[in-house]
Amino acid sequence: MTRVTRRRFIQSSATAAGGLMLAFHVPAFGKAKPFDAATGGSEINAWILIDPDDTITIRVAQSEMGEGVMTSLPMIVADELEADFKNVRAEYADANRSVREGGVYNRMLTGGSSAVRHSRPYLQQAGAEARERLVKAAAERWNVAPAECYADYGKVYHRPTRRSINYGAVAADAAKVSVAGVKIKSPRDFDLIGLPTPRLDVPEKVDGSAVFGMDVRLPGMVYAAVVHCPVLSGTLRGFRFNAVRDKPGVIAAVRLERGVAIVAETFWQAKTAAEALPIEWDIGEDGRAFSDSMQRDFVAALDKEGALVDNQGKAAETMDLADKVIESQYVVPYLSHACMEPLNCTVQVSPGRIDVWAGVQDPLSALKAAAETAGVAPENVYVHNCFLGGGFGRRSHPDYVREAVQVAMEVGQPVQMIWTREEDSRQGQYRPMAAIRFKAGFDISKNLIAYTNHSVTHSILSGINPDAVKNGVDPTSVEGLSNMPYRVANKRITHTIKNTYLSAWFWRSVGSSQNAFALECFVDEMATAAGMDPLHFRKRYLADRPEMLNVLDQLAQKSGWGKRMAYGSAQGMAIHECFGTICAQVAEVTVTEKGGLTVDRIVSVVDCGNLVNPMTAEEQIESGIVFGLTAALYGKLTIENGRVLETNFDTYRMLTMAETPVIETHFALSGGDKWGGIGEPGTPPVAPAVCNALYRITGRRIRSLPIKDYYLSRA
Repeated sequence: MTRVTRRRFIQSSATAAGGLMLAFHVPAFGKAKPFDAATGGSEINAWILIDPDDTITIRVAQSEMGEGVMTSLPMIVADELEADFKNVRAEYADANRSVREGGVYNRMLTGGSSAVRHSRPYLQQAGAEARERLVKAAAERWNVAPAECYADYGKVYHRPTRRSINYGAVAADAAKVSVAGVKIKSPRDFDLIGLPTPRLDVPEKVDGSAVFGMDVRLPGMVYAAVVHCPVLSGTLRGFRFNAVRDKPGVIAAVRLERGVAIVAETFWQAKTAAEALPIEWDIGEDGRAFSDSMQRDFVAALDKEGALVDNQGKAAETMDLADKVIESQYVVPYLSHACMEPLNCTVQVSPGRIDVWAGVQDPLSALKAAAETAGVAPENVYVHNCFLGGGFGRRSHPDYVREAVQVAMEVGQPVQMIWTREEDSRQGQYRPMAAIRFKAGFDISKNLIAYTNHSVTHSILSGINPDAVKNGVDPTSVEGLSNMPYRVANKRITHTIKNTYLSAWFWRSVGSSQNAFALECFVDEMATAAGMDPLHFRKRYLADRPEMLNVLDQLAQKSGWGKRMAYGSAQGMAIHECFGTICAQVAEVTVTEKGGLTVDRIVSVVDCGNLVNPMTAEEQIESGIVFGLTAALYGKLTIENGRVLETNFDTYRMLTMAETPVIETHFALSGGDKWGGIGEPGTPPVAPAVCNALYRITGRRIRSLPIKDYYLSRA
């Protein structure tokens, strides 16, 4: 009996003519390939290859994990190139080449909502220089001055005679000429940038041909399942391989730094053998850790003096003179990244060469990790990046790549190593726990005159780049707090680093994820103390931020802020700036008579300055909302006896389609030289907007997440 997978079903649903019998719209142009390099054609520069049939391959140095970079970055190049975008295909840039050629692809890390922000200038330059080389080559062929020629829509034209030639016909000559002093376009001159453009990776993801890390298959490949110590800081004492050696398909056991891998002919054989393997762990003192006690320790640390982040005016003295003082503290738990595609990596070891197939956010980091593990020069490692089934920061850490390389080296065969979702949940690099305290003082006229903030957070950078931690402050931990946008003459901001045995890593929107929740909820508390509407309070203390005022004005108009709501329903608001982008949201929430909660509608207004592809930008804001709403409603890791209890989607819940609210996204673009990120700014305002709405319904402030831990009732 033939097993029919979902992918096989989709592929078999295609007609003989190549169309789909399913009800999908497939763009007719473009292709996106993760690691299949284009062959033939003429390389105009490291980014652009043009075939004689006019196919243009644009290389992408960033990772496609759903954010649309396989389309938006080629759009930047194609706009300057004056290309016909229907002839454009995209492929990943080669990390090995970047190593060999002195970083020719610049930054290959995908994170921090920076793909467009950091890449745009040099991608524009690459497209502009290639265009001028094509023009010069055509001019030389016609024996005319390049100034008499211009490029448009995939052709070079000679103005006086109206002669034209396709890019493909002149590409080989263009590869041999040089140009200098080429200027790039300003936003007012863009033709393609700013237009809603279908994604190049959609056809492959619809017809099932897209290659994710889990899809890689090599001749003679075997599989590895890994078991790590259930307490993250624990170590392996020993195991009895003889107990599983004779199980079907089992090939070998490989001792790792933090666990053991079982290698077998199929992953199921490897997994079942690994689960049956008798293992002795050295748990250590962290086997007595509990998340509740961790949280109490974080809150207790708020009572101690922290490192100074910002100090303006005389906050303490002014607070003592205040007519009214309010104080609140907020707490957020550790969170998992919970990527849909489990962590995996395929490695083939050959004489003098290591090949790695995986979906990674930083191929250069993966390459370096593989080289160090194998003890070879980086020039001998080839990373074939795949599409990513979710990253959110997790796939920028190369721990799983190191393990896969070690296993492949010991086994001597191509190996695909997979961490089960349970292993990822127990061994993951988590969003940090944090406790945050605010204090605000008002004068007799209810003006805000003093403000203090102290945060205690597990530091990410102290574990990977201690030099980036200055004067006891991890800058990622105080994002959104250190640059608090509200105008207060007297303010003092302090911070304390408090690490635990758990690991901390970059999580979608990093420090802004917890800090926006705490700050924007406290802003609503300040508005209540001042007797003001939350919108008017924000506008009053953002008076010197016109771009934020514009976003708030449009948000009020688009959301119908202040409209009459049914009993049990209310609106809540939040605004936050991160990664160069302002995002404000209004959430409409309902609490039923029995305490049920629905988030009915979320309206966003975003100012990222300029947009490359409005279609994917809107998708990213929507994605960030779903990600942030999942965390706000359900996200929590519980530690008992040093072990993470939430190990799969049955205990670590995701927002379902049925629970997803109506989402509206609007852009209030300020233009100019501003190019803000878009992948993460949609996440931070969600939790405070929902919690502020819940206060209006219940009369109760939610100061710790997730919301599911609260009993909700109408006031």
